Amino acid sequence: MPIPPSTSPATIACTLTPGARADRVRWIAALNRAHLRSHHRHDLALELTYAPAAAAQVRRLVREEQACCAFLRFDLTEAATGVHLRIEAPAEAREATGLLLEPFLSGVSRIESAALGGAPAPAVSP
Repeated sequence: MPIPPSTSPATIACTLTPGARADRVRWIAALNRAHLRSHHRHDLALELTYAPAAAAQVRRLVREEQACCAFLRFDLTEAATGVHLRIEAPAEAREATGLLLEPFLSGVSRIESAALGGAPAPAVSP
């Protein structure tokens, strides 16, 4: 189900402090290591599929990310086969899309990324 973006124009910047951002990236990495089944990058969007057991954690991820990165669009679909999350950056952020989506691939090594069917994940430093 599409999750509506904020009605006000958003600045293209994360509002988390550096320490909170590092904590969030570590949390996402743990979520990915435990439950990420596949991922694919398509232009401005990243599509992630998690195990069904991760539904509550993925809903939390979306809520928390909407609070700090209101410029991103989130589309969450839950099914018996998995939890599908699409994260899309705005067109005006095209040149920075890789950096904006990079935290959502935390915890996925380059080898794991290829095995999951995605492009090799960039290294992420907290």
